[in-house]
Amino acid sequence: MDDLYHVANVLPPTANAFAGVAPTAVINMKNWQHASFLVQCGAGAVGTATITVEACSDVTPTAVTPIGFFYQECIAGDTFGPIKQATVAGFTTLAAINKLYKVEVDDSMLASIGYGYVRLKSTEVVVGAITGGVVVVLTDGRFENEVMDTVLV
Repeated sequence: MDDLYHVANVLPPTANAFAGVAPTAVINMKNWQHASFLVQCGAGAVGTATITVEACSDVTPTAVTPIGFFYQECIAGDTFGPIKQATVAGFTTLAAINKLYKVEVDDSMLASIGYGYVRLKSTEVVVGAITGGVVVVLTDGRFENEVMDTVLV
């Protein structure tokens, strides 16, 4: 293995994962340069949500600041659309089943505000239960070890 990475289940799969306001666990980025949030949506063809990313001052989080990010959406199979840039307002998901979104965050986006933690937040727009969850894949480790320290502190 040339490149090691760390995977964490930051919003465990559930039947109505994106109801109301659903933030993921806060991720400690101190040993990582990049986070890819994978937002998976299964059953639920009606509901939509706005996806945003927040830089966090600490694990609590005591203070949050919305940040811009890049994302891609996959509405069928494994074919993703073009990379899009989201503002701090985020983007709204499509009403469809079996969607997958990649949300990309670099540590430089956090460092510009002076924060070292990040989370993804979903805010329901159109009510409709969506089975889903969020996994984060951390890459470009500063100190890569075979057994990684937790990022869920």
